[in-house]
Amino acid sequence: MQKVTKAVIPAAGFGTRFLPQTKAMPKEMLPVVDKPIIQYVVEECVASGIEDIILVTGYHKRTIEDHFDVPSTDLIENLKLGGEKKKPLLDEIMRIGDMANFIYIRQKGSYGNATPVKNAQHIIGDEPFAVMWGDEFIYSEEKPRLKQCLEVFEEFGDPVISGVKIEKKEDLSRYGIADLTLVRDNIYVINRIIEKPKPEEAPSQIATHGCYVLTPDIFEVLNSQKPGTGGEYYLPEAIDELRARGRKIYACEIVGGKYYDTGNKIEYLKTVVEFALKHPEINGEFREYLKGLEL
Repeated sequence: MQKVTKAVIPAAGFGTRFLPQTKAMPKEMLPVVDKPIIQYVVEECVASGIEDIILVTGYHKRTIEDHFDVPSTDLIENLKLGGEKKKPLLDEIMRIGDMANFIYIRQKGSYGNATPVKNAQHIIGDEPFAVMWGDEFIYSEEKPRLKQCLEVFEEFGDPVISGVKIEKKEDLSRYGIADLTLVRDNIYVINRIIEKPKPEEAPSQIATHGCYVLTPDIFEVLNSQKPGTGGEYYLPEAIDELRARGRKIYACEIVGGKYYDTGNKIEYLKTVVEFALKHPEINGEFREYLKGLEL
């Protein structure tokens, strides 16, 4: 089985839910305390064995490239002047640029989350690859979500989508919910995916999203795909077409960790609060501050 070493991270959207903040700053670069959202996604890829990170961006996303670049000489010298106190910061910014091989593509073509994947075809070639959204992640101190999906792919050789159990039934209408056949434990074959069903019509409580391991035959579908809702091109629809052509698609229900969706204001703020409460430098003082609020 060919090893998966490349991951595509689409990051070209305008982030309109966060305007005016995202007029000049990519939504993927919004901070979760002192680290941008997209860094958590990249770190998950690297921890799962990915070597090449393909970031598909737009003209307004230059700060993403700057973040994962080698730090400037001025910044390095400034931190060195701080001695041992600043050494952890120096080590961290040097690590960021060395985590992986970063490849940048400007998105071209129609809107929709399938377009950036199609844009990366010339780099992917005939290899299997991963796709990760740039504004959501699962934080885990155990086995990363992508690593779990890669293990399923290595066993079966077919595409794999991460699955997350939605505990509150009223939340099922926010996600694509899978109709599944159990293989064993947390591994399923996907029969179909119903986008944002009514809770009473949902075929399961497993939402499939956020992390994909795909085979290169997906490009045959992408290159002949017809536009979906709103004239846009969607990756889940292409995967469903691949399934209709006879390809098995697996779901891996993720074990451990917690899912964070930072794509809307309230979930982003919840994420920031939770990570502030975990942060070794500020958690105590921040906790006391929250206790003192009049709610």
